[in-house]
Amino acid sequence: MIAEDHPLFRSGVRNLLRTTDDLEVIGEAASGEEALTLVEQLQPDLVLMDIRMPGMNGIEATRLIKEKHPATEVLILTMFRDDQSVFTAMRVGAKGYILKDSDEEELLQSIRMVGNGVAVFSSDIASRMMHYFSQSPAVPADDPTFSELTKREFEILEQIAEGSSNAQIAARLHISSKTVANYVSNILNKLQVTDRHAAKRLVQKAREE
Repeated sequence: MIAEDHPLFRSGVRNLLRTTDDLEVIGEAASGEEALTLVEQLQPDLVLMDIRMPGMNGIEATRLIKEKHPATEVLILTMFRDDQSVFTAMRVGAKGYILKDSDEEELLQSIRMVGNGVAVFSSDIASRMMHYFSQSPAVPADDPTFSELTKREFEILEQIAEGSSNAQIAARLHISSKTVANYVSNILNKLQVTDRHAAKRLVQKAREE
């Protein structure tokens, strides 16, 4: 299934897939909401997902698809090559991440590989990911202090620990600043601290132990 809001680009991908014997397009969506509806109806093996679409973006759509339909793989196809877009897509369950300026053969190969359960990244993105995951996490995942946090709250706490503002977190996670503020409030309540600076100190203390 193709989830892409630009008709011309969507048409180009559809026509490319029609030249193959082993790949079939069973649905097309122009928004995240439409992608969710079609996945529910069609149960595709793979969704080729753009990030920036009207309404619900591709990151949030990927998260919901993987929660409700874990057997459906998601391959991000986008112009965004920044680290946070890549890492956020991986955290919500995307199996691959390639750029729209990839050549046709790379796109087809990536679709086939992700469809078979193999993770795929554009070469320049893969090198940055290796560097990123070789670093220590900002928040110790196994510390009982943070056991009540959801996966998304834990992710936002990591950003807080790095000194990011709500606006920066919102931009990186492709959600609104208001949504981030709500998450931060929940995090502070669960950690029983008064502000984000206290939360950051709590993380620093946990890392030192």
